[in-house]
Amino acid sequence: MDQIKVRGGIKLNGIIEVSGSKNASLPIIIASLLTERKVTVRKVPDLADVRTILELLTFFGSEIKLTSGVNGKVLEINNTNITINKAPYELVRKMRASVLVLGALLARYGKASVSLPGGCAIGTRPIDIHLNGLESLGASISLEDGYVNAEAKKGLIGSEINLPKVSVGATENLMMAATLAKGKTVLFNCAKEPEISELGKFLNTMGAKILGLGTDKITIYGVDELGETDFTVANDRIETGTYAIAAAITGGVIKLQGAQTNQLFSVFDILSKTGVSIVEDGDAIIVSREGDIIPFDIATQPYPGFPTDMQAQIMALLSLANGSSIITENIFENRFMHIPELVRMGANITQEGPTAIIKGVKKLKGAPVMATDLRASVSLVLAGLAAQGETVISRIYHLDRGYEDLVQKLTNCGADIDRITGF
Repeated sequence: MDQIKVRGGIKLNGIIEVSGSKNASLPIIIASLLTERKVTVRKVPDLADVRTILELLTFFGSEIKLTSGVNGKVLEINNTNITINKAPYELVRKMRASVLVLGALLARYGKASVSLPGGCAIGTRPIDIHLNGLESLGASISLEDGYVNAEAKKGLIGSEINLPKVSVGATENLMMAATLAKGKTVLFNCAKEPEISELGKFLNTMGAKILGLGTDKITIYGVDELGETDFTVANDRIETGTYAIAAAITGGVIKLQGAQTNQLFSVFDILSKTGVSIVEDGDAIIVSREGDIIPFDIATQPYPGFPTDMQAQIMALLSLANGSSIITENIFENRFMHIPELVRMGANITQEGPTAIIKGVKKLKGAPVMATDLRASVSLVLAGLAAQGETVISRIYHLDRGYEDLVQKLTNCGADIDRITGF
């Protein structure tokens, strides 16, 4: 099993090209199942999660071609010869996004069977919202032997669906299903994350009729079929925020090329209040810090609030603040598993239910630590960059799910970091 070794205390300086969005790429790739025409997706990040989805589509019968382009990978998908509409546990268990194939397969073929999903252990994240929504579109749903079986013999029918809870996955799943449903579907209380808008834009380039993207009310007018498209994925906002904190926590200067500044208002606003300088430079931002890290209280919220996917990273930063901060996690109940690992590095953090109290310390010390999920793992890398001595991070396969070329990108900015294989 691989490890990452970081020898901290170096101010990072350099340029990082932000990769294509993981959270946009996954549903977009799945949405290709809605058409038998050729789909081209550009700037696809080379990640374990992307490879897992491509493995699943190949299992269904998709023809996949992945090549290197000027700005990342170019993915060509042909779904003419889909012969299987059952997603097995062996593939779905690797990541929760696999459940999104349910809506796409059901809409196109009228029948689908998907194993209950796996993924990071950061909360229960039940899929009942997905299933109830599909039933509202006319699907018959049953659970048997760990599989969700869905059928719509006469096709899906448009409906008005009020989501009982804001859910990114359910919004995406129902939006995909409704594109080929008969009539008009209106989704209320939708998630508003930029990745949902990206999915909608992608579907619209294929001939879908989706209105209200970026709002909590999305209207979909069903069409008979979707066609060919060539689409470029937006850059990854969470990667942007993560590397911004890398500059901040080390007191360095990093230029983030292709940063999605309009999607990170809440993150940049809080970073500015903690003493971090963020300057726009064309299609890039320059992030730096010279003075103390100023403490600040944060609560994670659905978009456009502070994202839960940035909570662990900013906790690493605030652990070195000149004073105390409070972070309240409102999205996932188990997303504080990085706290004991940061404490091993000298952080002073206590947890009280969904709240973490961070009393800033003057320095962190390198230590052997273990990653527990994707964002927790990168928070330990960030802490290691600022710590005195060597930090060894185990179980880094989590990192491979969401950060493309992380070690190389940080090395290019002067970090003393290595990936060690064979452990």
